[in-house]
Amino acid sequence: MLVVAALVRRAGLVLVSRRRADQPMPLLWEFPGGKIEPGESPVAALAREVTEELGCEVEVGRIEDVVFHAYPGFDLIMLVYACRVTGGVPHAVSVAEIAWVAPTALPGMDLLPADFPLAHKLAAEASGENRGES
Repeated sequence: MLVVAALVRRAGLVLVSRRRADQPMPLLWEFPGGKIEPGESPVAALAREVTEELGCEVEVGRIEDVVFHAYPGFDLIMLVYACRVTGGVPHAVSVAEIAWVAPTALPGMDLLPADFPLAHKLAAEASGENRGES
């Protein structure tokens, strides 16, 4: 299954959303995004998913990462795009809640299993930047 995810950064923080209790893998945190509909481009799918989930518009930039994860019932490939909010303010529309989180805090969150590799990568990058500044 091919899915898309948004990596939205603001003031050193990263945007994550929490799945609703009625969804598969309930109440886990994830990078916003979702499935690509038939005939839809990954970029269009991501812009649509963010609008539906977070009630804002984003400019979808370049691919930041490609993640593979083998779930028990399916294999997932996630295209992670750098995104910038261009309209509205992100808020929980079809998700339980949203949060702006320091990258170093991401690995300690209850994330979807497929999101951990990106969380660890972002945390490592942030830690490296912090050491470079001192």
